[in-house]
Amino acid sequence: MKEYNNIFKELDYQSIAIEILSSSINKNRIAPAYLFKGPKGVGQKEIALRFFEGILEKCSTEINTRNLLEKGNHPDLHLIEPTYLNQGKLIKKSEAKKENIHSKSSPQIRIDQIKDLRNFLNKKPLKSKFNLVIIEDVETLNESASNALLKTIEEPINGILILISSRPEQLLETIISRCQKINFNPINTKELENKLIKVKDLKQKQEILNLSNGSPDLLTKNIEYLENIPNSILDKAIVIPKNKLQALYLAKEITEELNLENQIWLLGWMQENLWKNKFDSFIIKRLEKLKIHLSSHINPRIAWEIALIEIIK
Repeated sequence: MKEYNNIFKELDYQSIAIEILSSSINKNRIAPAYLFKGPKGVGQKEIALRFFEGILEKCSTEINTRNLLEKGNHPDLHLIEPTYLNQGKLIKKSEAKKENIHSKSSPQIRIDQIKDLRNFLNKKPLKSKFNLVIIEDVETLNESASNALLKTIEEPINGILILISSRPEQLLETIISRCQKINFNPINTKELENKLIKVKDLKQKQEILNLSNGSPDLLTKNIEYLENIPNSILDKAIVIPKNKLQALYLAKEITEELNLENQIWLLGWMQENLWKNKFDSFIIKRLEKLKIHLSSHINPRIAWEIALIEIIK
């Protein structure tokens, strides 16, 4: 029997996940749906693609399978990621970043994307026994898309779905229960500390490291966020406003200077710093509630004003 753990060779920082997936391929016991859960950017997508590579190698003589999968060009692979609605068109989150497109709303996985998924699953695969699907940031499913995905998973399908999530608690329990769960752990490596050289402030280095939760991918993104937000806002945001007027001014500055994505990141920065300085769970919970409001089409300025006023002591 051919051993398929070699396809994960340079990704051995997730040894437990790789052991489970390698065993599944070797024993030919493939589940119809998996939930890869853990911090963002700790190898979930890379390992998902290698897992599919191993499955394809059992039923195909394609010699450039890895290249096709990594470029997203394999005919039996369908990738889904959150999208923005921009001028009536859906723009993938990754494409929006490349094109520097900003939106006042948070990216979502939408019902049309799940409909496209169902159409894909209904087609006969071209080079495999299965249609292969990866859904990134699956916790961003809106309500209708979430129900549609549940219905898709409940029905017999000629496909293998991998759902990737850093916030599985936000998924429907019925979706979670129909998936084989694979845990991904934070990465403990010097690579994280080496990337922190770009951050000059020693205090900020520790905060960024904490926010990154052992993820090199998150670390890179957090450094970018830190560099894109004015220091004047960063400094004010980690101090509780002294009065209502100060809270209103801060809300105005934040919503006028930052797009919604940066505002949501700033809340994580505030939670990390304010918890260390105040140890007040009410403040942390109120800011978490603000994150939800900013993602729910509530007027950002009003949402910030109310939240900042409420945390004044």
